[in-house]
Amino acid sequence: MPETSAHPRIVIVGSGPIGATYARTLLEGLPDARVTMFEAGPQLTERPGQSVRNIDDPDEKARAREMSQGPQAGAMRESLGIPAGVVVEGMFTARQGTHLFDFGGEGSAHAPTFAAAAGATNVGGQGSHWTCAIPRPSFSERIAFIDDTEWDELIDRAEQLLHAQHSAFADSAVGGAIRSLLSEEFGPDLPEGYGVSTLPVSGEPQPDGSMQWGGTDFVLGPLIEDGNPLAERFELRDLSLVRRVEREASEERGDRVTGVTVEDLRTRETSFVPADLVVVAADAFRSPQLLWASGIRPAALGRYLTEHPVVITTVALDAEKMSRFATEEQLDEELAQRAKHAADPVAAVNRIPFSEPDHPFSLQVMYSENTPFPLPDDSPFRGNRWGFVNMGNGLRKRPRVEDGLTFTDDELDYRGFPNFTVDYELTDAELSEIDAATADLRRIGETLGVFVAEPRLMPNGSSLHYMGTMRMGETDDGTSVADPYSRVWGVDGLVVGGNALIPTANTMNPTLTSVAIAVRGARKAIEALSA
Repeated sequence: MPETSAHPRIVIVGSGPIGATYARTLLEGLPDARVTMFEAGPQLTERPGQSVRNIDDPDEKARAREMSQGPQAGAMRESLGIPAGVVVEGMFTARQGTHLFDFGGEGSAHAPTFAAAAGATNVGGQGSHWTCAIPRPSFSERIAFIDDTEWDELIDRAEQLLHAQHSAFADSAVGGAIRSLLSEEFGPDLPEGYGVSTLPVSGEPQPDGSMQWGGTDFVLGPLIEDGNPLAERFELRDLSLVRRVEREASEERGDRVTGVTVEDLRTRETSFVPADLVVVAADAFRSPQLLWASGIRPAALGRYLTEHPVVITTVALDAEKMSRFATEEQLDEELAQRAKHAADPVAAVNRIPFSEPDHPFSLQVMYSENTPFPLPDDSPFRGNRWGFVNMGNGLRKRPRVEDGLTFTDDELDYRGFPNFTVDYELTDAELSEIDAATADLRRIGETLGVFVAEPRLMPNGSSLHYMGTMRMGETDDGTSVADPYSRVWGVDGLVVGGNALIPTANTMNPTLTSVAIAVRGARKAIEALSA
């Protein structure tokens, strides 16, 4: 770590849950530090980083999502500083609130083998749009070079920051009936502690029975509270695009960070912001892109791209099967309660977690009154009284150096950064597990009801959970970008954060893991800045 001023100056690039974890942990641990956080996108909600799922008004919610969609932000794109001419008319986004990296217009990335890859450009990052699922990693999903005792404590802290709920919707009679049916069918085959259960989520149950869904605002906490001493040392600048991480080199000190060059997208003015520590925590595509643009180019940068492939289906719950464990009266009560919160379609979420060797999938079962797509007028399932479940099995993708981003300085993207091409392929190892996961999902569907949509593999990139492109490792051997404390090899004062650091093959939502890694990285940075 470089020599620092008496009042450490910290710059954080990216305003999602990981950047927020660094900001909060560093400010709580360094009483004289100041943190400036830069976000290229706009602030969507009055409270910075709040989940748009909590917005009741449909038009307001749609507008917030539209503002996040970067080069595909329609009428909002001018507020992001993106000329209208770079957008192809009629293009679509991967999910509301996100925009495709390969969107087909001028300056688009090239990702024919990973076409559904997408990101969000807004204060709060994907933390404003995510499903809030925060299961713990287990078995080979855990990072082997972090001691189990320390890892468990890091995960505990990550759950505190995200306001983890381990029994969300546990009082749902319909959700309980789904768990009972699945336990009856699968329970004997699953190891102790890895059976059917409710899915841990980030949120705060409300007295009226609704859920305040977690967003990056949960993690920021005191940093965005008026009058809080920590808030006085924290600044969040939206519509501010970090163009470069600046460095200086000397024989005595080696390569060290000096700050960042930032473009104000409102004024188009560019300025240098000095820093003793820079944390790059954008996403698994744009973080390595920024490092490349800054001339920081370790061999593993952008490589070892993984996600978790997902096989999905929708099932209409069978009244006869459900009635074995829940009564019509309980259903009526639940539907009446649900009617008070029509803006939130999820009524219960159950799961069967990943376990090895016999259940190498991570199942999520989301109960809802309606399907996520319109049913034909003549469908016998329209208005199904017991509702539906939208289910998915997440699978592992083994890390390979062949999968990842290739950057070019000869072509610029719509923001003026070196453009990238994505190479990605499912191998026989994944394809065999996809077949097994599909068969498993069919068995689950038959246990619960009747298929409304056949089990199918989602296109590459659909998970939005991209990992490995700045992976951490034990040694600087060319297969990792960062050390076990998230410090970029060979560049003093530069830390990276996010799902991109995860070096393992994962089947499930990685946010909890990434927050835990960020807590560890921030604590080590506190040690260095305090020395």
